[in-house]
Amino acid sequence: MSSLRQPVIHLKGVQFGWKPGTVVLDIPELLVNQGEKVFIRGPSGSGKTTLLGLLGGVLTPVAGDVSVLGNDIGRFSSARRDHFRADHIGFIFQMFNLIPYLSVIENVTLPLGFARKRRESVQSMGVDAGQEAIRLLNHLELTDTQLLQRPVTELSIGQQQRVAAARALIGRPELVIADEPTSALDSDTREAFIRLLFTECEAAGSTLVFVSHDSALEALFDRSVALNEINRASQHRPLSAEVSEVV
Repeated sequence: MSSLRQPVIHLKGVQFGWKPGTVVLDIPELLVNQGEKVFIRGPSGSGKTTLLGLLGGVLTPVAGDVSVLGNDIGRFSSARRDHFRADHIGFIFQMFNLIPYLSVIENVTLPLGFARKRRESVQSMGVDAGQEAIRLLNHLELTDTQLLQRPVTELSIGQQQRVAAARALIGRPELVIADEPTSALDSDTREAFIRLLFTECEAAGSTLVFVSHDSALEALFDRSVALNEINRASQHRPLSAEVSEVV
């Protein structure tokens, strides 16, 4: 890995607890560089989703610095964190979180209504939002034009997954965060999806942070991080206690 790459994520001395007096994440340091594809693994209850909440500014630490793209987002106001997340971060959620009453195209273009920077990125390509949505969907192997106008509830799980990925990728956000998006798929489909996701992230220059409990996937990534090994809180607590307090 080139030393010239700039850090996209830098956590330093980060602690988080859901209630006073408890610490469920205690991470001395985590560094992710520009363009990396990083796999973060951990069992259910180890704090993977909580970590992603910190990276996305949905949660704020009780101590330490959460630097994303050179900004200490933990010190931002709630409104500023929302704007920052919309402009710079694409999320692929475990349950996809698609809007059931919208068409496929409308679901993909939805973030552009909240993110000026991503909207301007699409405009700079000389296309409109719908055209860019179709391009992404086609690259993710959703090419049926009739299907693209249907409500997402009529799609298979694998098709919904690709719609969720296109929504995260539209407007070329600098950081893409994926929270167990392949958990409902078989092994062959999982690997094919991840390779398509890699292709789109590389084309956009996006950094990818992908969390999963499925260690069979980690060989596909540039680097793998075991959350339990970097989280000092988990090293002193039984898993049963973590499951009750950490998501």
